[in-house]
Amino acid sequence: MTAASPAPAPGRIRVGSAPDSWGVWFPDDPQQVPWQRFLDEVAEAGYEWIELGPYGYLPTDPARLAEEVGRRKLKVSAGTVFTALHRGPGVWDATWEHVSQVAALTQAMGARHLVVIPSFWRDDKTAELIEPPRLTAEQWRDLSTGMERLGREVRERFGLDIVVHPHADTHIDGEENVARFLDATDPDLVGLCLDTGHYAYCGGDSVKLIETYGERIGYLHLKQVDPEILADVVKNEVPFGPAVQRGVMCEPPHGVPALEPVLAAARKLDVDLFAIVEQDMYPCPPDKPFPIAQRTRRFLRSCGA
Repeated sequence: MTAASPAPAPGRIRVGSAPDSWGVWFPDDPQQVPWQRFLDEVAEAGYEWIELGPYGYLPTDPARLAEEVGRRKLKVSAGTVFTALHRGPGVWDATWEHVSQVAALTQAMGARHLVVIPSFWRDDKTAELIEPPRLTAEQWRDLSTGMERLGREVRERFGLDIVVHPHADTHIDGEENVARFLDATDPDLVGLCLDTGHYAYCGGDSVKLIETYGERIGYLHLKQVDPEILADVVKNEVPFGPAVQRGVMCEPPHGVPALEPVLAAARKLDVDLFAIVEQDMYPCPPDKPFPIAQRTRRFLRSCGA
């Protein structure tokens, strides 16, 4: 009779925050806090890890950015890119020009992940419809093959892993489209950034997704939605930008999904994961984000994160 093997150690969750939690959606916007204030406050709130946010918001010179984050004892977990690969091979060159800029800075900061957000089918400022919200079969093929190519190129040239971020008002949003996308792409090339708030916004169950596609989860965004506001948003088909202005993304633990079971399910995967706090608040008063960040960090510590 042999002794039972010890249970695997639970995965480690590294918690961080991002410019998004300070109301930052764009590289340069007078309604956003200056990048120096973001860095000062995210460090003072108790976070060690940050994302780069929209390319150009933080300094893009690697030496300067390394000095700025280093003296605040911060580290970078990922960069973020926006893509429209469903539009076919004709957009590849422009996509790669953008991706390679962000990937180079991400690599220089010692990070290993590139968060890939599909393009919106609504304008993110005006909410104007840009293109149909549903893809054709051909567009799905272009999206999946394009993402696989992106994952391969980013890994070979920069040593980074891509994690695709399902997002409201994009073609990769709720359970049906996320499953379709994951089933159509190579797990070795394309991971998933599960944003708990966006997935709930689109009707998905984060714990179920982790339990079903756990091997694809490479990164987490921790976020909650206000269920009452969300119900009105869904009923009246409110675009995402105006929904954010109504407060649909709310401060934990006052919304859904509950983050404790999400973190518990993620730990069972037995992999190390970044869990980056985001609370979409564009635009917001400059003094609003910091106290929320402090309270959220305390709450996540109470969850063992």
